[in-house]
Amino acid sequence: MATGATHSDRPTARTERGRSVVRVSGEMDHEHAEELHASLAAALDRAPAGSDIVVDLQNSSFCDSSGLNVLLSVRLQALKRGVHFILAAPSHQMIRLLEFTRSDDLFTYAPVATD
Repeated sequence: MATGATHSDRPTARTERGRSVVRVSGEMDHEHAEELHASLAAALDRAPAGSDIVVDLQNSSFCDSSGLNVLLSVRLQALKRGVHFILAAPSHQMIRLLEFTRSDDLFTYAPVATD
């Protein structure tokens, strides 16, 4: 999702055994927020209650308030549908953003995404 994003920079999703993994690469910023929301919303639309959506942030380089707002919005929608929303491998910058905005306690974390 870096500037001048190529097809491989777009979030990708894979569903297996009650778990959807959405892999994010590059930046989660104003320029890419709509694309990020579309990918996460599509994963949520396919997710039955009790399943997991794991957002793999291992290759995400940056997140601003636009990206955070997408994550918060989809997390809330997932909560309402009984779907677990998990952030996997958040960067140091992402953790600092979550702490600064006091939204760190709203998310569940995993050290890595597995599918």
